[in-house]
Amino acid sequence: MAPVYFALRESKAFHTVFLATAQHRQMLDQTLGVFGIVPEHDLDLMQPGQTLPDLTGRVLTAVSNWCLQHKPAAILVQGDTTTVLASAMAAFYSKIPVGHVEAGLRTGNMMSPFPEEMNRRLTSPITRWHFCPTDVSKANLQREGISTGLHVTGNTVVDALLWVRNRLRTNQVSALDVAARVNIPDNFRREFLEGSRRWILVTGHRRESFGDGFERICHSIAKLTAAFPDVGVLYPVHLNPQVREPVQRLLGSNDRVALVEPAGYEDFVWLMDHSTFLLSDSGGVQEEAPSLGKPVLVMRDTTERPEGVDAGTCRLVGTDVDTILREASLLLNDQAEYAKRSALKNPYGDGLAAPRIRAILEEELG
Repeated sequence: MAPVYFALRESKAFHTVFLATAQHRQMLDQTLGVFGIVPEHDLDLMQPGQTLPDLTGRVLTAVSNWCLQHKPAAILVQGDTTTVLASAMAAFYSKIPVGHVEAGLRTGNMMSPFPEEMNRRLTSPITRWHFCPTDVSKANLQREGISTGLHVTGNTVVDALLWVRNRLRTNQVSALDVAARVNIPDNFRREFLEGSRRWILVTGHRRESFGDGFERICHSIAKLTAAFPDVGVLYPVHLNPQVREPVQRLLGSNDRVALVEPAGYEDFVWLMDHSTFLLSDSGGVQEEAPSLGKPVLVMRDTTERPEGVDAGTCRLVGTDVDTILREASLLLNDQAEYAKRSALKNPYGDGLAAPRIRAILEEELG
């Protein structure tokens, strides 16, 4: 959302403010710090052990109160979080039009991913402006009977990625800089700094993989490092205890795996840019990594981003041990296959989504 915020602040037609719910305090603060954004309004709603019903109620009430006090001309939400759905509902109750950035993503399975698929589906009928990343996402909305306010803009995540990558290169950020901030462990540090080893970047956090799914993911990583002793795995482990417990238990003693704390966005972009490929269940990674020429093995059975799979930049592997091992081995063993998938064009945008969104809002509201 940062590129949209910056683009709208440049407009002479609007006064733009940033409202943060702080649904996840630590991860939010890391990302805002990268872009130098200080929210004009911070609701600070995160609570220890929060449940989805509790969080939904707090966001709905707090954003509704904010709307009544400030009466904005429009509210923009991005993605498929609990904050998106509850904020869109709050705006609707206050008769404030909603713009949904990254609209129209669908898996077709209401329970996968959970609860994100529900969040984005329920947000769409109460949205005035649907800023769709691709023609596929626009067609998804049309099939649901939504025919107005549809705009294909590309995805703003590509805008943000390219902005950060350019800053990293301008500032000549080095492996030593990143290793210090990410706290790369000793068993991985020397080869990381020298760039002498191929390594795979792993992220995982999806609720549908909790339990047996994460057990299988860890077993597949262990088998991969045994099969390829020259390859390392760098794994920034999500803060959720249901992720950390199996990862620490099954991979904590593996000297080919570096388990680190979640990286800030700027460092994570650097890590993506310097990895061989990614093993991830993240939606954003599916859109970002292709712009850096990095194939993604998607640890999910379904994806709301089929464009990457169709283009060949991403491949669904689920959490099946044999499938993950087979697809990772293909990228590590077959240089021609790796080169082909690394060179494919990113289907999710060209880095100009934010100014397109600004132009649409200026035309309709300005």
